[in-house]
Amino acid sequence: MKRLAGLSALAAIFATVSGCGWLWGEKGYFRDRGSDYLAARQTAPMQVPPSVEIRRLDPLLPVPRNVADSRRDSDFDVPRPQPLRSTQEVSEFSLQQSGDSRWLVAQRAPAEAWPMLRQFFEDNGFRIAEEHLQAGEFVTAWQPLDTLSAPMARRLGGRASEQAAGSEIRVRVRVEPGVQRNSSEIFANSALRPTGSAVDVGLAGRGDAGLDAALLDEMNASLARSAERGGSVSLLAARDFDAPSRVTLSRDGSGNPFLSLDADFDRAWSSIGRALEMSNVRVDDINRSLGVYYINLAEKAEGDDKPGFFGRLLGKGKDPEDVEARAERYQVRLTRVAESVQVTVEKDMNTFAPEEVARRVLSMLQEHLG
Repeated sequence: MKRLAGLSALAAIFATVSGCGWLWGEKGYFRDRGSDYLAARQTAPMQVPPSVEIRRLDPLLPVPRNVADSRRDSDFDVPRPQPLRSTQEVSEFSLQQSGDSRWLVAQRAPAEAWPMLRQFFEDNGFRIAEEHLQAGEFVTAWQPLDTLSAPMARRLGGRASEQAAGSEIRVRVRVEPGVQRNSSEIFANSALRPTGSAVDVGLAGRGDAGLDAALLDEMNASLARSAERGGSVSLLAARDFDAPSRVTLSRDGSGNPFLSLDADFDRAWSSIGRALEMSNVRVDDINRSLGVYYINLAEKAEGDDKPGFFGRLLGKGKDPEDVEARAERYQVRLTRVAESVQVTVEKDMNTFAPEEVARRVLSMLQEHLG
């Protein structure tokens, strides 16, 4: 029945574009009514009783002087309204501040933000001394400011405190998964010491506030420009960022399959989300506090295979009732266990998924986690 209705509507569309004057002609139903006001007639002013006080009212919608009047013979083209201009620009990167703390929020997964940050520091003359992928951080070597790129040296030199003049700088950059899915929070912490000094100044405390602010400002501007230019992301670096050091598929005491990830919860959460996306699994919802991805195995990832206009007209669109009828909803749950994270597939919080379903999902995830 739905297909018959779609064909009827399609036939009606073809009929309307075949030159039917009764629809589109000067006397047709869908005719141009832009000049109808020329046929309007003026009427006498309203008469009110003499006892009523009359006050002049200014017109709420005054007619502009440059429009046509009744003396115009030809049709008048009604000017189209000018589109509203929005001056607000939405950027993938934004600076956040709470008290004395400042950080950068990126609308990208940590695995994508990581290689962009490394590239930024290397392009500006920093040397990466330590790199900890599982912790999501890297540390630069001790360097005098004048060994950095000229723009970076000028910017940091202008923002540093007087005690920082002639000092060496070292920076620790930390990338953490953001509150929203596929977002990151980036922190930069600098440390200073006199040039040539061998004192090991730790990065645990707060460094020079001016340098930290300048670094975050430069990162924000540079990464935003790179995103506008469509900067490439190293897929190898993205894969290595949150990939667990070891992934094993095992069974628990009841015979239910589970994945064991040798990683902390943040890295495991990020890597499972990436693996679900690469497996083309539909994620309907997430709950990071519970460690749950809500998936629907009956549908592909959101945005794939959307029907076009004529497909929807002929009934090929996704009917919500049909989608609900064939839904295969499960939960991919992450649970901290000692120094690792276990991943299970459940029907609900009290029921494990059938073994064949759980093994199929976990095998897909394992394939994209290595």
